[in-house]
Amino acid sequence: MAGLFAPPPGRGGPQHIPRPSDAELGGPPPWSELPESDRRLSLDALATQFDARRPPANVGLMAPTTRESAVLCVLYEEAGEPHVVLTRRSPRMRSHAHEVSFPGGRKDEADPDLWCTALREAEEEVALDPSSVTCIGELDRFVTVGSQSLIHPFVAVAQTKPDLHVASPAEVEAIVHVALGDLLRDEVWREEIWGFREYGVRALTFFEIEGDTIWGATGSMLRQLLAIATGTDARILGGPG
Repeated sequence: MAGLFAPPPGRGGPQHIPRPSDAELGGPPPWSELPESDRRLSLDALATQFDARRPPANVGLMAPTTRESAVLCVLYEEAGEPHVVLTRRSPRMRSHAHEVSFPGGRKDEADPDLWCTALREAEEEVALDPSSVTCIGELDRFVTVGSQSLIHPFVAVAQTKPDLHVASPAEVEAIVHVALGDLLRDEVWREEIWGFREYGVRALTFFEIEGDTIWGATGSMLRQLLAIATGTDARILGGPG
């Protein structure tokens, strides 16, 4: 079964993926039928897509113990290509070691709102200057299966490549910059169908990038971001679904 889900040569990362024995391959990405010319993205066009999108929804089942968290998806352009800022979690973390994720964490009582939570966490983890980014929208709020956390994903744009460094080595091993165009390549994408005893069957998104695998909640958020960017998201006003 391992060969069925193996990443292309030179891609994939060291993190442990608790794949069930009955996992199956899923379908293609939402943008699979778009020609290469329609996969060239710009941040201005993405901001326009967010303006035309319905308000974010809550995806997943919330329990009485569900806590709120926020993550920050920072985008910038370099050489005309939109990029996204991600982090690789420290191998010393007790859970999700080496996993790739957005900067973020749980809301503190002192945070005025969840946007402030996302900014605070990004500053603490990767030294992002909060004044250097502008919020352009939100992705759907995602309830994680394991930690039962309702994640609010904020999408923000920086006018230039942010000057970042690992500010919290206990949490972050490395900062990962990824071109959105790379994530849209057919060979990078994989969908897997997993069964969960408590939640039933779910489709999980994987992106096999150079040196890392993006999956789980982060993979789902990136899938929606790219669907919005390519105009293939079902929650665009007037769109399907």
